[in-house]
Amino acid sequence: MSRLVVVSNRLADPRKPAAGGLAVALGEALARTGGLWFGWSGAVDGSISPGAGRLKTRTAGKVTLATVDLCVEDHAAYYLGYSNSVLWPVFHYRLDLADFNPAYLAGYRRVNQMFARELQPLLREDDVIWVHDYHLIPLAAELRALGCKQRIGFFMHIPVPPPLILAALPQHQGLMRSFFAYDLVGLQSRADVAHFTHYMVNEIDAKELDGQRLQASDGITRIAAFPIGIDVEEFQALASAPEAIQTYEALCTEYSRRQLLLGIDRLDYSKGIPQRVRAFRHLLEQYPENHHKATLMLIASPSRDDVQAYAHLRHELEGLCGAVNGDFGDLEWMPLRYIHRTVARKRVPGLCRAARVGLVTPLRDGMNLVAKEFVVAQDPEDPGVLVLSRFAGAAEQLEEALLVNPYDTQGMADIVQAALHMPLPERQSRHQKLLERICRHDVHWWRRSFLGELETANSH
Repeated sequence: MSRLVVVSNRLADPRKPAAGGLAVALGEALARTGGLWFGWSGAVDGSISPGAGRLKTRTAGKVTLATVDLCVEDHAAYYLGYSNSVLWPVFHYRLDLADFNPAYLAGYRRVNQMFARELQPLLREDDVIWVHDYHLIPLAAELRALGCKQRIGFFMHIPVPPPLILAALPQHQGLMRSFFAYDLVGLQSRADVAHFTHYMVNEIDAKELDGQRLQASDGITRIAAFPIGIDVEEFQALASAPEAIQTYEALCTEYSRRQLLLGIDRLDYSKGIPQRVRAFRHLLEQYPENHHKATLMLIASPSRDDVQAYAHLRHELEGLCGAVNGDFGDLEWMPLRYIHRTVARKRVPGLCRAARVGLVTPLRDGMNLVAKEFVVAQDPEDPGVLVLSRFAGAAEQLEEALLVNPYDTQGMADIVQAALHMPLPERQSRHQKLLERICRHDVHWWRRSFLGELETANSH
């Protein structure tokens, strides 16, 4: 059996449950035959020159963890620059927030070349290589340039925008052609596959072959949707742990006379958090019977505070939340609880189970696993209702959620009102169907499906 090599910007010790479902699933696959997990260490070393790396290896059970430190310049250009100030906003449809500094692209290419140089000597002839996410799009092309013939697959965790938005990237054709160095490209949704395919056909004259394959002068690659899931068993075990139960019981006591609405996100402009607050305001204005009866708990964990766009977002959000509480709250009731801290993962199932409505309303998201966690955490006898943005990748799978347009804040308020008053039989029916689909297409199904396709792919 071939050894699996996973490459991602960051990695985690797969033996630690706190690493989360994805790390557990990848660790399980790596541990089956022994494997290698390669990526950036997270460290920035001022003594390293641009384009150079400092490789470190350690073992975690049967898995070898290989990490590379970055120099200050490469961290700024590759990670803060091109990955998070160019690719992230563009792929989330936010051209207005992109910083098209030419030095960023040079640093991005330089780090991917360095990763390839450091990884190539660690590879075996029969390895299967699985590369993850937008930080590492050119990596397979760099490995091929060094003579690597192994099967290489790529999975994009973020959404793919329409062709004209992708075409706004300076030198976009070179970046996108590098996908043809992969044998398999996995995307989150059918919409992503359509956007990706249309770009390749319209912008670089690729031809569509049978079996979702694309052919260009750079080669042939297969494109398919592999919607990522959660580790259902791991999350259910978390829900049964003391911390989750304690959180659930405390919230039930505190909100015994009120219905709790819950939103859990990173503080990111793609998550639609200000729009969610405006929708809640409309709910209180249009449906005053919710006064003293509904409370929105908004948890927005810190994210990239050193990027200006995130500082503006935090300032805007704090103003919106303060205005809601100031205009509607009184001595007995605070309608909105805003928490700008990271909440321990072990408490998340308890938070979700206590909520009557889960608000997952991003402006654009590759998948959004919080939506799936919310469903899994519910009591099947008395489940809460998931209100989900139609622009989350999860909307393709979670058809029984109440789908909303997060830009239409008044319309979203109407749907939240319906969720708060949904009859028990309908809540149970919707929850049962959602849970069955989430359990069937969990993170282990995702991993098996992708690697099964990659194992049979024609290597370069």
